[in-house]
Amino acid sequence: MTFQATPGRTPQGLGPGAASARFPNLVPAPGPAEANEEEDEEEEGPAEIHLCVLWNSGYLGIAYYDTSDSIVHFMPDAPDHESLKLLQRGLEISKQRLLSGNYSFVPESMTATEKILFLSSIIPFDCLLTVRALGGLLKFLGRRRIGVELEDYNVSIPILGFKKFVLTHLVSIDQDTYSVLQIFKSEAHPSVYKVASGLKEGLSLFGILNRCRCKWGEKLLRLWFTRPTQDLGELNSRLDVIQFFLLPQNLDMAQMLHRLMSHIKNVPLILKRMKLSHTKVSDWQVLYKTVYSALGLRDACRSLPQSIQLFRDIAQEFSDDLHHIASLIGKVVDFEGSLAENRFTVLPNVDPEIDEKKRRLMGLPSFLTEVARKELENLDSRIPSCSVIYIPLIGFLLSIPRLPSMVEAGDFEIEGLDFMFLSEEKLHYRSARTKELDALLGDLHCEIRDQETLLMYQLQCQVLARAAVLTRVLDLASRLDALLALASAARDYGYSRPHYSPQLHGVRIHNGRHPLMELCARTFVPNSAECGGDKGKVKVVTGPNSSGKSIYLKQVGLITFMALVGSFVPAEEAEIGAVDAIFTRIHSCESISLGLSTFMIDLNQQVAKAVNNATEQSLVLIDEFGKGTNTVDGLALLAAVLRHWLVLGPMCPHIFVATNFLSLVQLQLLPQGPLVQYLTMETCEDGSDLVFFYQVCGGVANASYASHTAAQAGLPEKLIARGKEISDLIRNGKPIKPVKELLKENQMQNCQTLVDKFLKLDLEDPSLDLDIFMSQEVLPAATTIL
Repeated sequence: MTFQATPGRTPQGLGPGAASARFPNLVPAPGPAEANEEEDEEEEGPAEIHLCVLWNSGYLGIAYYDTSDSIVHFMPDAPDHESLKLLQRGLEISKQRLLSGNYSFVPESMTATEKILFLSSIIPFDCLLTVRALGGLLKFLGRRRIGVELEDYNVSIPILGFKKFVLTHLVSIDQDTYSVLQIFKSEAHPSVYKVASGLKEGLSLFGILNRCRCKWGEKLLRLWFTRPTQDLGELNSRLDVIQFFLLPQNLDMAQMLHRLMSHIKNVPLILKRMKLSHTKVSDWQVLYKTVYSALGLRDACRSLPQSIQLFRDIAQEFSDDLHHIASLIGKVVDFEGSLAENRFTVLPNVDPEIDEKKRRLMGLPSFLTEVARKELENLDSRIPSCSVIYIPLIGFLLSIPRLPSMVEAGDFEIEGLDFMFLSEEKLHYRSARTKELDALLGDLHCEIRDQETLLMYQLQCQVLARAAVLTRVLDLASRLDALLALASAARDYGYSRPHYSPQLHGVRIHNGRHPLMELCARTFVPNSAECGGDKGKVKVVTGPNSSGKSIYLKQVGLITFMALVGSFVPAEEAEIGAVDAIFTRIHSCESISLGLSTFMIDLNQQVAKAVNNATEQSLVLIDEFGKGTNTVDGLALLAAVLRHWLVLGPMCPHIFVATNFLSLVQLQLLPQGPLVQYLTMETCEDGSDLVFFYQVCGGVANASYASHTAAQAGLPEKLIARGKEISDLIRNGKPIKPVKELLKENQMQNCQTLVDKFLKLDLEDPSLDLDIFMSQEVLPAATTIL
């Protein structure tokens, strides 16, 4: 089965991937092309993901093609929960399709046997489902001609490499959780001409942490956010790099490396254009600067501690091939000449034959002036002047001004000359001398272009033969860029390193902060959180409205999430245990297109998902569940859901519940035991005012204090007083009676209205029917007056 993913998005859940002091003199300054670099990257358009998935006999094989980098990603066969039997044939055909593919990273000099061995080192041919998925994907790409729709049929789909990914150690997070925790938040861009989608990142966790300097670093950071992991080795390797750059003595190095990242450009797009022979002038300059920046990164990382894996990889894998590519481009490409002529041109002393032809072409003006003088001596005396010009693809021509006597086409004929065309009152002819020049000098301009194009093709082949090292450069540079961005944010916001304890069932956070709210509030009160062990696995948080319950829940979720992507966290200390999923029921995600009520969405898409999928290692955040229906029914559902989990005992998930249903505690709807702990937001009444401390403490709130919130919202005092009166009556089980003063006021208004209607009657009007007036006006009004 083959699917086309939504443009611009990477499929979620396909697994994580895996300074020289003299450097400023290395980066060239061919700046005129910089203005076009961003435009060239935007011309690429939205990326598309073409995915092929195959299940068979309980195993899963996946392969997908990303048009943004022209890389085929594959996952080795993995066990699946289902036992589906699809597509029993096609293995041998898929193998042949893989082996017969035209890949730029495979040297052309390899024999068929050597090519098989080479591809076997990259693709696991023993994973039968993966091979079949790859074969199906290649067939689909070839049939749809993805990316080469307008090219000749013999032009193959550009594939710059194969990459392996895995699905293990992923933490499950659904789209609702990403939305309510504001991990991502798209907003309309004020200028739709700036970005292709018309959207920009708003106030979100990704927005404040994304300080990447290159496009691919930002793409990788977004990928980490969509694929939080439990792989402690991967998480600690990220944290080691961040911790290194947070040391005060390494600040200058971090800033220098971050500056270099701005020169790492869209290498896959350039390689794709080279593969299709669509290379632009600016591509060579961008590639030149990218390669030299990569060399600067290598030199810098060689001076850093090699105990850190990323520094060691950059120092070793940024090989001398990079220097070879940069040297070739620097010695061959004439950047200034290429920009002036808007085509690929080579520097002097690269090809003697091209240099000779250019010298002859440069000397043509003075030589042609002499030829024109001799031609004028042989022309009619009425012709005042002439010139000899060179036009590419046409050759040398004699140009003379049009005389007044030359009216008809027959008047253009001159003995000894062959008329060619008329342009801008100039007549152009071939003479014996111009024909001799054509034979002697030939079409210099086209010959120079042809030879320079041949050199460009040879240079492209040299670069494409080393495409693997360029792809690896992009992988490691984007990883370094993403970690530098996280380190910069951690330094500015005062984050600390989290610790991972697989033996800990839950999370422990000391003085944690909400990463977004602390940037928006004048002061932010930190709070601690601990669940699991003897601290209980179910936290029931009560407190007045606007006291900070929702922020507390989101804070716990965000700190846990940040730790699972390998970032420092906003807390003095954080210890994260084994967490396999984060479920939330905080905001109702309403949509007319779903055809479901708000409460049904709460149940079906949020709470039911948590009930059916949460394990003892899951984190569940529930805020105000049950308020979308009758109070009694909502309270009963909330209690039933919590009791369902509590019955599981040690297998109960880690749950944080914020609620205003104080009856949940007063009526003792939850079983007593060590699994449940009650928390509240500390407040203090100062006369008629309620002071919020925003501090979590043990206990249960006495009331929701909704009247204080209503007063802050600007409701009239009469309404607030009446609301408090009704609340007290309900709480004490007394009947609710209408307000006497309000009832009398309404009676007087109704009487006045009836009197006004009676006075307006014209008793002398013969059409007046008093019986109708009495039945339609007086009698109905009497029920409201008496």
